[in-house]
Amino acid sequence: MDVGVLTVPLGDQSLEAAFEYLSGLGVGAVEIGCGGYPGEDHIDRERYLDDEEARAELSDLLDEYDLYVSALATHNNPLHPDDERAAEADRELREAIELASRLDVDAVTCFSGLPGGGPTDEVPNWITAPWPTEHADAHEYQWDVATGYWRDLAEHAEAHEVDVAIEMHPNMLVYEPTGMLRLREATNERVGANFDPSHLYWQGIDVTEAIRFLGEHDAVHHFHAKDTKVYGANARLKGVLDTTAYTEELDRSWLFRSVGYGHGEEHWKDVVSALRMIGYDGALSIEHEDSLTSSREGLEKAIEVLQRSVFETTPGEAYWAE
Repeated sequence: MDVGVLTVPLGDQSLEAAFEYLSGLGVGAVEIGCGGYPGEDHIDRERYLDDEEARAELSDLLDEYDLYVSALATHNNPLHPDDERAAEADRELREAIELASRLDVDAVTCFSGLPGGGPTDEVPNWITAPWPTEHADAHEYQWDVATGYWRDLAEHAEAHEVDVAIEMHPNMLVYEPTGMLRLREATNERVGANFDPSHLYWQGIDVTEAIRFLGEHDAVHHFHAKDTKVYGANARLKGVLDTTAYTEELDRSWLFRSVGYGHGEEHWKDVVSALRMIGYDGALSIEHEDSLTSSREGLEKAIEVLQRSVFETTPGEAYWAE
């Protein structure tokens, strides 16, 4: 299991400068944005698709700094009710899968997307309760839309032998583990989770139990190391469905935090152990979105916590049990 970093916060640096910096901190893997919300600061998706020389240069650069790419990231909404926005997101995702295949990268990280609540809606509609019943009907409509789209997308992923790792995220159709499993069962085994615990903490979901639940179905394709702190005084007053701006920290019920600042090191060792129990041996890709510190400081502190938490060797024989 390797400590990795999603390189988006380092987008103001060249790819080589980012690699040099992260390698110097002992990082083993990078997740690189190539479209959607993560942007294309470090990889121009269309250029790399068409340019074999650029792909070879990337491979040489990774070798020089002893790194590998754990995933390409292109988070967007391919189910958007605006046809043009949906088509753009779909193209980004399909091309990211094709590029991952050409780069020998195992996974593409993304969102499930979210449709409108009906065929005439103009904006996505995140439904969180089944009543009034028109909302339950709208939710089933959304699942019909999503299932049709993702069955076709999953076949595209299978054809290119690339896993699609969906981040369970609010304001997306798949935002918790049972929904993740529902989509996987409706498609194929290429569809699984980019397991990001930060969105599960504030929902009250037990992260290690969720890892084991999805692990029973071999449905964890990638992992985001990202923490969250729930601030009880605010949460007890207004709950956790909080629309307060992320930069109004004092008034929010919860905040994304650097690893170790929402949950302590002991918890992260439990997370690493749960991942090992289900056979996950990929990267713990740090996603920095802590508004209380800088990107570099947040990344460096997270790296320190995770380096003390990961196991670097494979399990030995249980000689004491013989």
